[in-house]
Amino acid sequence: MPTAQPAPLRFRSAVKEDVPALVALVESAYRGDASRAGWTTEADILDGQRTDPDGVGAIIADPDSTLLVAEGADGLVACCQLEHRGDHAYFGMFAVRPGLQGGGVGKEVMAEAERRAREDWNVTEMRMTVVHVREELIAYYERRGYRRTGEMSPFPYGDERFGVPLRDDLAFELLVKAL
Repeated sequence: MPTAQPAPLRFRSAVKEDVPALVALVESAYRGDASRAGWTTEADILDGQRTDPDGVGAIIADPDSTLLVAEGADGLVACCQLEHRGDHAYFGMFAVRPGLQGGGVGKEVMAEAERRAREDWNVTEMRMTVVHVREELIAYYERRGYRRTGEMSPFPYGDERFGVPLRDDLAFELLVKAL
């Protein structure tokens, strides 16, 4: 008997009514024991929150940003932030429901984000920052065409909006991809 094909993803920009579900999605992908069901967990390097309703709401309200939502047959499955920054776009707040990670959802979301950045903003480069000790995650982005720059920026120690570090050597590395 043939396997049923998963429902195609539907993409849209988030609205303020999505904030609670988006916060829950991002938290589930990165923090706490629930995040260990996927491979994007940061539970061994960061505790506390990954985001909050104010942060998500600010992205939705920003005219230079969009929070791209991917929905499947059973609702919200992934999201990412796109921010127009002049000649490039910034890619962030990328989350896929932990039980769906590794099945191609993330690749599809990234492709849609890159398409939108190119077509909507006419940018030729996507940039992101990743905690530099996240080697498996960086390798995932490299397989998608991003390259490490070696350019580091400090982790915001003391600002619990970004989490509570469990190590003292964290920094963000800039990754870039030509679109």
